[in-house]
Amino acid sequence: MSALDGTFVIDLSSVRSGPTCTKILADFGAEVVRVERPGSDRDRVFFDQADLHRNKRSIVLDLQNPRGVELLRTLAARSDVIVENYRPDVKHRLGVDYETLARDNPRLVYASISGFGQDGPYRERPGYDQIVQGMSGLMWLTGSEETAPLRIGIPIADLLAGYFCAMGILVALIDRERSGRGQYVSTSLLEALVGSLSFQAVKYLNTGEVPPPVGNHHPLTAPMGVYRAQDGFMNLAVGNDDMWARLCRTLGLAELIDDPRLAKNAARLKHRAEMDRILTERLVTRPVAEWIEAMNRAGVACGPIAKVDQVFADAQVQRAGLVHEHEHAAYGPVKVLGLPVHLSRTPPTVRSAAPVAGADTRSVLERFGYTPADIDALAEAGVIEVVK
Repeated sequence: MSALDGTFVIDLSSVRSGPTCTKILADFGAEVVRVERPGSDRDRVFFDQADLHRNKRSIVLDLQNPRGVELLRTLAARSDVIVENYRPDVKHRLGVDYETLARDNPRLVYASISGFGQDGPYRERPGYDQIVQGMSGLMWLTGSEETAPLRIGIPIADLLAGYFCAMGILVALIDRERSGRGQYVSTSLLEALVGSLSFQAVKYLNTGEVPPPVGNHHPLTAPMGVYRAQDGFMNLAVGNDDMWARLCRTLGLAELIDDPRLAKNAARLKHRAEMDRILTERLVTRPVAEWIEAMNRAGVACGPIAKVDQVFADAQVQRAGLVHEHEHAAYGPVKVLGLPVHLSRTPPTVRSAAPVAGADTRSVLERFGYTPADIDALAEAGVIEVVK
């Protein structure tokens, strides 16, 4: 039995942040039904959509049609969760906002993800991951003074907003068991990224110092960054002075352990350029793999810098069991990534491929009491689309 068995979720979201949230719920066993607009399949990029929408079902419903909105309200009255990522005013204009739907279903947990928030001066702006990466400060912190600003190589704002939204929904469902009432959950791409700036933000808030971009080096710890070896690059992360001593012995540079310029972390930060010169001169004498083996034996944190193909060839990544393969109705065998969390009794699972748009319109509506004749009439009127 899955943790969220019996939880019915209506997914009104699109693109990535909302679907990421509902993917998490679906992997933990919730019945997630995507409400897609007519013509949705033409917008799909198969490998992306296959990952985002596995374990979900799909109905096609025209919410620009008043009868479509009425049908959605019927579904919402018997649902546990609704997730949407419209611009803030759209749900109110359609009449599918939390206040409206909660009148018929006080137990409803309704979640919204937006670019910048449900209110405030930017509420109506379109929110895209790259725009928010820049506005959040993250791009300025990424790269060196010569290369910043740099974009993170994944849609990190979309992903974090989806993760935080899923967390909020799960907490709201737990609270509902105690209170008997649902509630409104919201987050935004901007909040998700600013709220994840961690020590960089806390340092600024308490000192007033604006953190500069420091490239691959850690701003508070040294050596912690990228270093060149004989045949490529590697990461070093020397988190304390004891580890520094172990690194020096491994490199055959024991004389640096008591060097007053480098013995303590604060001194190493001050003399980072000289330290990096000395380390690199030694590291380029041997291949990456040899250094990593020697350093790990000595208890020095380090690792290779892998390309994506090397990541999935790695024994530890393979042991994690993150890759799942299943058969997609339109595309054949498809590989997707499972959730990177393990539960001993109710783990997340990848059970089914992403649906073709509208594949489940008939079966979902029949479950809610619509007769075959009702469904045919709705399809004839263009309110829904039914896959033959």
